[in-house]
Amino acid sequence: MAERTTIITYGDVIDDVVAIPDGPIRDDTDTPSSIHSRPGGSAANTAAWLGSLGADAVFVGCVSTWDLPRHAQLLAAVGATSELHGSPELPTGTIVVIVEGQRRAMLTERGANTLLDPAWVTDELLAQARVLHITGHALLNDAAAAGIASLIARARAAGVTVSVAPGSAGFIADYGPAAFLEAMAGADILFPSRDEGRLLTGLDDPEAIAPALGFGTVVLTLGAEGVLVFHEGVATRVAAVTAPVVDPTGAGDAFCAGYLEEWVLTGDPVAAARAGARVASRAVGVIGGRPQP
Repeated sequence: MAERTTIITYGDVIDDVVAIPDGPIRDDTDTPSSIHSRPGGSAANTAAWLGSLGADAVFVGCVSTWDLPRHAQLLAAVGATSELHGSPELPTGTIVVIVEGQRRAMLTERGANTLLDPAWVTDELLAQARVLHITGHALLNDAAAAGIASLIARARAAGVTVSVAPGSAGFIADYGPAAFLEAMAGADILFPSRDEGRLLTGLDDPEAIAPALGFGTVVLTLGAEGVLVFHEGVATRVAAVTAPVVDPTGAGDAFCAGYLEEWVLTGDPVAAARAGARVASRAVGVIGGRPQP
């Protein structure tokens, strides 16, 4: 496995419309804003950040057939490879992101992401991989939990480490915390936020949340309080890297990229969390969820 360095990311790719109001949003009239179109989607963002770090990243996902060349080019521009599938009927997923300071509201149409098929992560791809990174919204398709369970089993059989980014607290609440944990059982690394950890365990203390989740490694992000790494029964705190916040979109995706790139190189989860914090601090300084080409 030492020679394997490829990191596969599997999940959503999105066209983001990021709106940053100049002040409070006013009902039934105009609110002056800064509005930007950016590529997004959690799994695609992580692949993009991985590519920008020089990692061997392959993204597997689905867009409108008309968007295949554009999204492949966007990922290639930051150093990531893509295995994109196209839908002739559904549009590429779109999210309107309304940014107010460090908080966001997101209006989502998943579009072609609903066609995601775990079989697209082929045994040939897994044979080249060190890590398979799955994002939680990949559960929302016809293959559902059974498809993800099969994918995790195939990856583990191929000697691939599996990591999971849950997606969002709202998604977990809608899907069901117990159902989510059951679907992702067998993964090696879980990257929940504090809010996601609370929902998944019913606990509030980070030191209690991490072991209660039941994964070999839990990397619990705590915002300005940093990160709690729980690995082999030992909890370690890692400080956040402070930076001016322009747009928090994609910071978690960037953190996962920094973590996984360092982990593949060193196998050290604490050093990986420090690397993740550094990359996340870069992500909040740009508009949108990806590095600039």
